[in-house]
Amino acid sequence: MQIPHDTRRALDVVVALVNTAAEPDQPDALPDVAALRGFVKEHAISDVGELSARDLAGVRTVRGTFAQVFAAPNSRAAAALINELVATAGTTPQLTDHDGYDWHVHYFAPGASVGDHLAADGGMALAFIVVSGEQERLRRCEAPDCRRAFVDLSRNRSRRYCDSRTCGNRLHVAAYRARRKGADSQVPEQVSEQVQVVHGGQQEQ
Repeated sequence: MQIPHDTRRALDVVVALVNTAAEPDQPDALPDVAALRGFVKEHAISDVGELSARDLAGVRTVRGTFAQVFAAPNSRAAAALINELVATAGTTPQLTDHDGYDWHVHYFAPGASVGDHLAADGGMALAFIVVSGEQERLRRCEAPDCRRAFVDLSRNRSRRYCDSRTCGNRLHVAAYRARRKGADSQVPEQVSEQVQVVHGGQQEQ
């Protein structure tokens, strides 16, 4: 699947933001303004001024809507969520080549809050996925103890885990051990059946 660079980057930020949400075994990774500041710096989100508790609340709201898009049962439901998201953000498409990047499109309005910034750019990136008929690529990890979001960019849409080196390998190892345990538990029964056959036949003197 061919995705423009700026759309791919926006999707990466969407996924990263969704994965900051609290889970049963994981605290909220955006507990305060300092954490939000760290998120902005880590993902090189441009045109962000001084952050406040209001910005934190706004970003958390956007995060919740992004998560709903990942959980949407069909494209119509996803589209409704995205439409509301970008309308509230007040999208204003503009070409830019800031910080050495080639020309690309920003959808957030000049001076927008960080929440509106994320809603506009992330919302339009998600819109690209839905318009392309690829909503099913917006997934959650299938590992029983992991709910991390990811975008499946494999050719045949076969990716099942957020990270094949962690969740994927861990489940493969667990499945292998379960098969070995099952095979080992059958050995005594097979030996016992063989002994009974011998004792029940003509070989017993």
